[in-house]
Formats: sequence, structure tokens, C-alpha cells
Amino acid sequence: MKEEGCTENLYGGLQVYEDAARPFSREERLRKIAGPLLHWFRASARVLPWRTDPTPYHVWVSEIMLQQTRVEAVKPYYSRFMERLPGIRELAEAQEEELLKLWEGLGYYSRVRNMKKAAEQVLENWGGELPGSAAGLQKLPGIGSYTAGAIASIAFGLPEPAVDGNVLRVISRITASRADIGEASTKKAMEQELRPVLENCGQPGDLNQALMELGATVCLPNGAPCCDSCPVSGLCLAKRQNLTEEIPVKAPKKPRKIEEKTIFLVEWDGAVLVQKRPEKGLLASLYEFPWKAGKMTDKDTKEQWQAILGVPVSVNPLGEAKHIFTHIEWRMTGYAVVPESADHIRPELGEVLPEAPFWASESEVRERYSVPSALRTYAKWIGKVKKDKPRSCYSAGKQLL
Repeated sequence: MKEEGCTENLYGGLQVYEDAARPFSREERLRKIAGPLLHWFRASARVLPWRTDPTPYHVWVSEIMLQQTRVEAVKPYYSRFMERLPGIRELAEAQEEELLKLWEGLGYYSRVRNMKKAAEQVLENWGGELPGSAAGLQKLPGIGSYTAGAIASIAFGLPEPAVDGNVLRVISRITASRADIGEASTKKAMEQELRPVLENCGQPGDLNQALMELGATVCLPNGAPCCDSCPVSGLCLAKRQNLTEEIPVKAPKKPRKIEEKTIFLVEWDGAVLVQKRPEKGLLASLYEFPWKAGKMTDKDTKEQWQAILGVPVSVNPLGEAKHIFTHIEWRMTGYAVVPESADHIRPELGEVLPEAPFWASESEVRERYSVPSALRTYAKWIGKVKKDKPRSCYSAGKQLL
């Protein structure tokens, strides 16, 4: 779950402090956080749609959506998803194109593909019900130790740890740990430390959610925690030792690969030229606008598209945009391309555009074909480029081959 921002009110509950002459051990410190956290969570937890009815399916869908995504951004997606796919059977039987459209804008599309695969396996092997153990859950595609722990604890009441980035940060600060939170070994060690705490607290699902909530709303990253609102500030060694700017520790990421692209929004009489990305790799099977590697000028763009289409075109700059993936950064330049005439458009586009683009109506692009958020800057121009030319000879949905 992504961090959100400081809570507005100071925490008014009881704090736990330790005797300076006999400081708590690490194990004692972690056990002591349970009571204040549960009290705080019951009083301060945000009202979220997936919390009102925490069935295994609801918890699963929400946790997958919340990976790398802010809570407020997820809410409308979750509501639409549940309205259309209220259960595992509906998810398993959904067409991929519709599934990707429901996910459009959330990114990391492999998440929803794995959800469909998992739903199919649950129907086939588990009688349509998610496994009731963390070990069983982790056998399903796309479910790792964190998601399994969240489902097992919140939906089934099992004392399974659910350690995400927020929990790593919270526990690291409470214990003043300098272990690298980017290392798998750090996460595994933290899961092992939290397991007895969850076993003894009586409400493992609520405690896991309290830890996540604290990291999302109070114990924020980048040296800016809201310590006055924290129910366990009296136990926090990083606060006591003024280390919140240094903890948690995480090794710097490797530089991202920079890729320059020129994006072409080719539009004619209510239709847009789109193409489907490969079935594997980045943004697999999503739909995009034609593009070319490198940064092209408007003059080069005009010459290229006149050669491709075989008719004069007008070209309008759509500005520059940037989109950051985990390991790659796209730096894009966009142009709107409008044929001046459709009487003699070249039909042999397969020779020059091997991706086999096709004309799709504006409504199809908005309602049927999933265009990645990376291209949102240019997708917003659909329907706003020149329309004052004679009708074209395109056939919507047909490849220009």
C-alpha cells in the first residue's frame, strides 16, 4: 500500500514507555507495539471499501491493486472491478481485453493477468474458494509472501505476517535497524520476528492492517514522519535517537535505461490508428499509437507519414512527455498526423509498419482497447485534432494491409 500523508489529529491514546535503566530487548519492543497499534487502528483507521466486507476475494483484489498504487487512486478501480467481476468465477471467465480495460491506468498489467490465471486455478483445484492458508495461497500465480499474509490474516484470521514497504519502514524505525530493506533477507527476518507478535495479539488481521496504516499515514518516508500522531512513538528508537532521516536504509537503485520515442496520433474522421503490443514483455498485449525510436522533428514526421500513407498530411506537435517504469524511462515527443486526403492512401502498410496498425473509432479506444497510462498525454488529444477534411475510406477495426 502506498503512503498517503500525515493524519490531521494528534494521537490521543495511551503510549508505552520503557525504563531507561532497563531498556526493552528487540523482541519485547515488538511485542509492546501491539496494544497501542490496535487501539489506534480501531479509532483512526480509514474507511475503505474493501475493509467493510473483507472476504478473501475482496482482500485479494484490493491488495493486488494497492501494490505500487495510492489508496485514493485505487478506490474507483476497485468499485468498477467488483461491479463487473464480483467473484472468482467471473474473474476466471473474463476476456483478457475487458480485463485489461478494467485495469487501464493502474499499470503493472502482469498483476491482473496473474489474477486471472490464479482464479482459473482456484476454480479447477480449490472448488472456487481461495486456499485458507498462506502456503496454499502462495502456490497461486502472482501471490507472494506479503499478499498471502494479508489474505490469510485479514480474511481468515491467521497469524501470518504481511510485510510490505510500509511495514519495513515502521519496524526499521521502531527498532533503529540499519538492515537494507531492499534485501529479501531483511524482509524474511522481519516476517519471522513479527510472527510471534501476531500469534499473541489475538487480532492478527487488524494488527497487520494497523502496521500498514501507520506506514501509509503517519510513519512516512523521506525523513518526514508525523511522530506527534504516532501511537508507538514512545517505543521508537529512531525518533529517540533522531535517526528518522537515516532509517530505513535502502541501497540506491541502478540508473534507469533512457529510451527516446516519437509518438504519432494519426486520426481521420473519428478514427485513430492503433496497434497491439507483443504478447510478452513490457505492456504486453496493450494497445498503443504508432511510434518510432528516437526524437523526430515535425518535418521528419511529415515526410515519413506522407511516404507511409501515400497522401499529403498535416502535422501538429503535441508536446513532450515522460513516463517512468521500474527499470526504463520513456522520453516521448508527440505529433498529431492528419491525412489531407484519403483517396489514395497506400494499402501496403505492412511493408513499412510491420506492427499492422488498424483504424479504431474514438469510442473503441475509450471503451474497448486498453491504452497504457504512459501514453495518456497523447490519448487525451483523441477527437481534438483536425476534422475539417473529406471523409476517409477507412473501415473501423480493419488492418491497413
